[in-house]
Amino acid sequence: MLSGKRIILGVTGGIAAYKAVYLLRDFQKAGAEVRVTMTPAATKFVGIETFASLSGHDVAVNIFPESGSVDTWTRHIEWGEWADIFVIAPCTANTLAKIAGGFADNMLTSTVLAARCPILISPTMDGEMYEAPSVQTNLEIIQEFGYHVIEPDSGYLASGLTGKGRLPESEAILEMVDEILKNSAGPLSGMKVVVTAGATREFIDPVRFISNPSSGKMGIAMANAASLLGAEVKLIHGNISINIPEGMQSEAVVSSSDLFHAVQKEQDADIIIMAAAVSDFTPAERHDHKVKKSTDTNNIELKKTEDILEWLGKHKKEGQILIGFAMETQNLIENAKSKLAKKNADFIIANSLLKEGAGFEVDTNFVHLISSEGIEEFAGTKEDVAFNVLNHIFEAE
Repeated sequence: MLSGKRIILGVTGGIAAYKAVYLLRDFQKAGAEVRVTMTPAATKFVGIETFASLSGHDVAVNIFPESGSVDTWTRHIEWGEWADIFVIAPCTANTLAKIAGGFADNMLTSTVLAARCPILISPTMDGEMYEAPSVQTNLEIIQEFGYHVIEPDSGYLASGLTGKGRLPESEAILEMVDEILKNSAGPLSGMKVVVTAGATREFIDPVRFISNPSSGKMGIAMANAASLLGAEVKLIHGNISINIPEGMQSEAVVSSSDLFHAVQKEQDADIIIMAAAVSDFTPAERHDHKVKKSTDTNNIELKKTEDILEWLGKHKKEGQILIGFAMETQNLIENAKSKLAKKNADFIIANSLLKEGAGFEVDTNFVHLISSEGIEEFAGTKEDVAFNVLNHIFEAE
């Protein structure tokens, strides 16, 4: 039912927290990969080690944990982009109120704000709490936000009372998760997208090469955004300085020639995004051994590399979307428009190396999206720019 899906399971501090262990296992049996975030109160009911052992991942609880890597506090951002759906079961009245109010005082509530996926909340509480006016108001608020709610079951409660407030059976939650995912398919659902990223290296000899400072951040952001929008993504990358998102299909290459051959094999893709910083020149001769320094001037003869974007434009299949990148230091718009026409691309994403907060290695970008329809501008983190650019292109399709 949920094969290949990525689920964040949020567990809050109610007695039904123990049932979340069984829900986790049922998600896994349905084929999903699951990560768990708990409120501090939830750890009083079920130990962190239980969920960590069963999920195979660290459990996120506090924003600033006492131990762990220095980047642990940003986990809500990473997980918020990683997940296909965020399920909070059980969700106490306290956490429900925090979500309705936009509070972010622990990793679970912070991840709610960072999530780019559907959110399903299972309010679970005792006595007359579920019917309390404040709880009902908060349920209305979160549904106005677009969050999904599964109503609690009625029956015998932990207090010994009988009423509405029990956590639904796992089967009911799985069925609702499946329905939400089917109805929330992104604009790229069912499409194959190939993204190139990073810098190629053109070796002069075994220890020296020609390259550029590309980190691969923008290309990987494009790949991740395409995945979030529902695509099946293949990332082909040269040298990169950041991690590839977990579960993403990828292939590493070295030179522009390697990249060209790898892209040729994926020519049937519905969308090809050429975000890699490909070397324009390569040594005419590669030496088998290290070239020794001499008193004479050493000249390196260069030849042009294959223009991959131009080749793709000439061999573009019907209905295929080709997106290229242009990085310039002058005449940005004019050069990008020329590239759009010459390469037979559908879109060129152009940015200037001279623009502060844009270009190589930084985490932000400012780009112009250029097409035959005109020019649009996007700015922000590279993740936001990638998502907003692709969402703009394919919402308009």
